[in-house]
Amino acid sequence: MKSEEFKSELNKLIEVMSVLRGPDGCPWDKKQDYYSIKENIIEEAYEVVEALEKDNIPAFKEELGDLLLQVVFESQMAYEKGDFDLADVAEVLREKLEKHI
Repeated sequence: MKSEEFKSELNKLIEVMSVLRGPDGCPWDKKQDYYSIKENIIEEAYEVVEALEKDNIPAFKEELGDLLLQVVFESQMAYEKGDFDLADVAEVLREKLEKHI
């Protein structure tokens, strides 16, 4: 996937999460906070590992998406609170990785 395609998909993903959390969004999504979905992060990480152990690449891809959802969801809630956003998360990760170059 080219950089432009990735940015486009990521922007669409962020927009969908914003709509889900918005005034006309999903009631369940809107009532969540950092702590109410924390178990989902662990559950999705286990499902990623399970897909790998079964050597099921389509499931692996899907489960990675579900794990990414948790990061996007938590980052959206942080953005709404004024704590940070997904770009900040990516920046911290990039800076961490650059230390190993």
